[in-house]
Amino acid sequence: MTDKALSRIVDEAKSRWNIYDAVVIHRVGKLEPADQIVLAAVSGAHRGEVFAACEFIMDYLKTRAPFWKKEQTPAGERWVEARASDDEAAARW
Repeated sequence: MTDKALSRIVDEAKSRWNIYDAVVIHRVGKLEPADQIVLAAVSGAHRGEVFAACEFIMDYLKTRAPFWKKEQTPAGERWVEARASDDEAAARW
């Protein structure tokens, strides 16, 4: 399900900007604080198109890709809720 969502986001970026290609790698499983979680790479002839497409991909990852995050803290476990700021960032596209 997540791989399909990532592919749809990349396809959407390709349809909006003149880019050559894009790839997204998102880690899953147990991660420690400060671990690198996501890589979004976009290639193209013009940096403005590439930067916009990459920013779009990152914003859409937060709102359109089905990731469920559970944090483990000294106080116990909790599911991380979506943030209004993530929806606002995605809405500009």
